[in-house]
Amino acid sequence: MPTRTTEPAPAAEAADALRAGGTDTRARRTERAKNWARRAPLLPALVFLVVVTQLPFLATVVISFTRWNALAPDNRGFAALDNYRAVFTDPAMRASVGTTVLLTVTVVLVSLLLGLGLALLLDRGFRGRGIVRTLLITPFLVVPVASALLWKHALYNASYGLLNGSLTWIWRLFGSEHPPQPDWMTDSPLAAVEASLIWQWTPFMMLILLAGLQSRASDAVEAARMDGASAWDIFRYLTLPHLRRYLELAALLGTVYVVQNFDAVFTITSGGLGTANLPYTIYQTVYQSHDYGRASAQGVVVVLCSLLVATFALRTVSSLLREEVTS
Repeated sequence: MPTRTTEPAPAAEAADALRAGGTDTRARRTERAKNWARRAPLLPALVFLVVVTQLPFLATVVISFTRWNALAPDNRGFAALDNYRAVFTDPAMRASVGTTVLLTVTVVLVSLLLGLGLALLLDRGFRGRGIVRTLLITPFLVVPVASALLWKHALYNASYGLLNGSLTWIWRLFGSEHPPQPDWMTDSPLAAVEASLIWQWTPFMMLILLAGLQSRASDAVEAARMDGASAWDIFRYLTLPHLRRYLELAALLGTVYVVQNFDAVFTITSGGLGTANLPYTIYQTVYQSHDYGRASAQGVVVVLCSLLVATFALRTVSSLLREEVTS
């Protein structure tokens, strides 16, 4: 008798498919529930962040398209792109952009160089290194307004400041009774602001670069020394390439923060003598011109420019973390 092969009934196949589909659905629901369980504790912080940062920025964007000056309360309405057109054609705004770029580039580059030198010194072992490191970090921990006041009164003051007092003492050592007494904030206003910011941000650069130095492979340095490489060769071909990502990170983070600086400009020079940067120009537009629409447009432009720099900073951080994970 010939054997007859039996095939599964269509109803059984459908039942198996339904059971498999139900299992997949339950698995997806379980995975989704686990994901929400992990994200739920972060929701309050996310809501708070949106309320504190995003809603005010959204209100700023809306106000930037309005004609709103407190000195002319009856002349209020929709201004379209007039505020942005005024921002890009305002000579004071263009001057503040140049001042901001010059101030930021000078502070970041000098702070990087000084921070690199201090990091190289602190990477060596010597007695009292912990105390020296703590003292060098201290300027970064000072409140920005207090730091600016310290430089304005304790150092720059023409009558009792430390700088002019030191000049007087040095000149008297050589028998002169007429030492130079420059007015630092008037003669070199932008350099006065830059010096205070360099003093404050050099420890920040030093910390990042010191972390990079301490993550360097010591066996490669020892091998280079055994092969007769000089200290300059080790720095040029081993240390500097290793610190490239850390230098980029320090420069980008420093740029993000220094470009927003307001305390030093306001406290030391009050924005006068060509030291008004973008934040101070926005302050003038709000509190002196009372033009809220144009000030909001200026703020939006500054935020967008800062986001471009922050994007590069985040990419540098992510690439640095990827290198740390793969190494």
